[in-house]
Amino acid sequence: MSSTGGSTSDTLGVLLMTFGSPATLDHLPAYLASVRGGRPASDEVVQEFHRRYALIGGSPLLARTRAQAAAVQERLNAAAVPGQRFVVAAGMRHAPPFIADALEELVKAGARRVAGVIMSPQYSPIIMGGYHRAVDAARERLPEDVSITVAGAWHRHPLFLDALSVRVTEALAALPAETRETVPVILTAHSLPQSVVVREPQYLDQIRETVHAVVERAGLAQDRWQFAYQSAGHTPEEWLKPDFKDLLPDLAVAGHRHVLFVPTQFLADHLEILYDIDVAAREEAEAHGIVFHRIESLNCAPPFIDALADIARSELGVAASLQREAALA
Repeated sequence: MSSTGGSTSDTLGVLLMTFGSPATLDHLPAYLASVRGGRPASDEVVQEFHRRYALIGGSPLLARTRAQAAAVQERLNAAAVPGQRFVVAAGMRHAPPFIADALEELVKAGARRVAGVIMSPQYSPIIMGGYHRAVDAARERLPEDVSITVAGAWHRHPLFLDALSVRVTEALAALPAETRETVPVILTAHSLPQSVVVREPQYLDQIRETVHAVVERAGLAQDRWQFAYQSAGHTPEEWLKPDFKDLLPDLAVAGHRHVLFVPTQFLADHLEILYDIDVAAREEAEAHGIVFHRIESLNCAPPFIDALADIARSELGVAASLQREAALA
């Protein structure tokens, strides 16, 4: 978080909350235990994740989220009304800096109202409950006059959808001319245990709404795209299907020699992108004689930063300076 310190007449805080990632490979066992509710992962699971993180050179998630926080802070302050100041920080559920630590940082910077934004466009009380529990636990360490709210679903925010569809059109434009108009597109979302979805079916509806909105904005014909899941967990229970690898054999049989992957839920480069897609999906595609392509992650794409800034302002109940907004447009 970048801050000048102290407080102004109205200092507002924004917390970007992510699932988290280990800072180093030495932190991997503690991270996996946190993800598993305090239960240590087996040596086999630790070794497999060690291999994956080592292969991608470690996760850049924290650095990416901090860069997003800095960009959102700059965007909010550029359009702030006189006397208003924003401070923005990044906090993680399962690794430092933890959500509680990031909230303390915002309060020390002068914020007494804080908007939390979960870095996942779709929202489910069950799936996202851990973020709320982390915020509630943090309240006990904060002054009583600090107000914290957490934004709900923002999967239909037009600026987010625009940012994602621009990534699709950019990726298509970069393909060889002879495949640009015909390459199949696989849009993915994180798989979940079937038992979770039974209790929270609206979550899948939100994913479908995002996918269809992106497809429409990108102008993809119905026969050019398919939806699949990725990154299923290492547990024996049933996870959502189809997995992306289930679609590749039919694409190969149909004669396709290129495929474009579009992760729709992942907002920055991290393990689920750099390994699950760039390594595992690429290997699966190439095994079927298909050349792999994917969109660039949103990271700090300006339209996406605009979306996060707008979500934060809405949650805080404040408006942007119209004059400054017009100057930035």
